[in-house]
Amino acid sequence: MKAWRVHENGEPREVMRLDDVPDPSPGPGELLVRIRAANVNFPDALLCRGQYQVRPPLPFTPGVEVCAEILALGDGAEGEIGARVLAQPALPAGGFAEQAVVAARTVLPAPEALDDAESAALHIGYQTGWFGLHRRARLRGGETLLVHAAAGGVGSAAVQLGKAAGATVIGVTGGPEKARVARELGCDLVLDRRADDVVAAVKEATGGRGADVVYDPVGGDTFTRSTKCVAFEGRIVVVGFASGTIPTPALSHALVKNYTILGLHWGLYNTKDPGAVRACHEELAALAERGAIKPLVSERVPLDKAADAVQRVADGTTTGRIVVVPEAVR
Repeated sequence: MKAWRVHENGEPREVMRLDDVPDPSPGPGELLVRIRAANVNFPDALLCRGQYQVRPPLPFTPGVEVCAEILALGDGAEGEIGARVLAQPALPAGGFAEQAVVAARTVLPAPEALDDAESAALHIGYQTGWFGLHRRARLRGGETLLVHAAAGGVGSAAVQLGKAAGATVIGVTGGPEKARVARELGCDLVLDRRADDVVAAVKEATGGRGADVVYDPVGGDTFTRSTKCVAFEGRIVVVGFASGTIPTPALSHALVKNYTILGLHWGLYNTKDPGAVRACHEELAALAERGAIKPLVSERVPLDKAADAVQRVADGTTTGRIVVVPEAVR
């Protein structure tokens, strides 16, 4: 079968190579699946660069979330041949391939309301958003939610989840095209960080109060701006550092202004509380069924374009999600 593999660390476009590799076979408790769609995530780029918290042995296949069809069951594995599922192939054999092996206990049913590409883009981004906004920040209807990188894959999910929760959503983007996408997603107010004074605009929009919840997948100077426009008893959810800079918060400022800084490592829930992950998936499937959320898939590319797609996500030039759809099931 065909599979993208990283043989040395570096920029995705330079180090990802489409190889012919042996077909995988499922072991005990595993499923063999055919990849119907594989979502491109920023961590895929970090994996290529050797900058992710997990460093799989070389060579490895990136691709951390897929929508797939069950082809075969290993000993003791439960599943239905032909079923459409969401899965996270375990590295070093990720999802940018024609087939993969996954742990049967981790797969989830693909929502009927979403097609393959949308389903592939649902799991990590929306689970992160749901746990960040509801489990960590306890977002309430009527509150103001400020979402950074609102037109990106992670941010767009938070925008939709915030609106579904009854919040007023302020989206921050970079450039007019991304601002247009954020407005189409349903943001009540869109700010362009390149043209607008974000802090002043948030304060003006909230009557001087500031944002009750800030969702920050960017870090760097973005986090600093957030501390200047978060409300009394507000909550800043730290999701990631797409800017490449990890901020060092002044805890004295959090003390005198009375706000909370919340970290979110969603992946820990898979080991610490897997039942919560499944319960969240049921909630997300229900939201998708009634049309409250729908992953923003901006591009669907064939398997041979995966390296370019990962590079563009790494460069921050994309909106929404790019999903790799292998030719055999396009």
